[in-house]
Amino acid sequence: MKKLEVVAAIIIFNNKILCLKRGYSKFDYLANKYEFPGGKIEAKESEEAALKREIMEELDMEISISEKFLSVNHFYDDFEILMHSYICSSKDTKFKLNEHIDFKWLKINELSSLIWADADIPIVKKLLKSSKN
Repeated sequence: MKKLEVVAAIIIFNNKILCLKRGYSKFDYLANKYEFPGGKIEAKESEEAALKREIMEELDMEISISEKFLSVNHFYDDFEILMHSYICSSKDTKFKLNEHIDFKWLKINELSSLIWADADIPIVKKLLKSSKN
């Protein structure tokens, strides 16, 4: 089984988190689901460098990375994913959807209203739990 190592940004602006909706996918279980933006780590690339590069490619957006949040290992039917998520911020909400079909800026307590990609669900759950503490 193919294993992918990826990074994901939990981008926060004015106490809201950027949630992106995937479009078509060759894997039905990923199509039209929400996810945190990010992507694959390239050879000899740090997690942080990969995250900044992927956010620029996907959104034409510059981010500041605050801290590592959670690493998730998830087995989909066709591949395994190890996803490292980071708390990030942006100076504003200006960006361009280069790969996704929709977006929402939501407060943490609103995140569960979306249908998330399975690998992103543990991140959503930890965010919800941390907001209650």
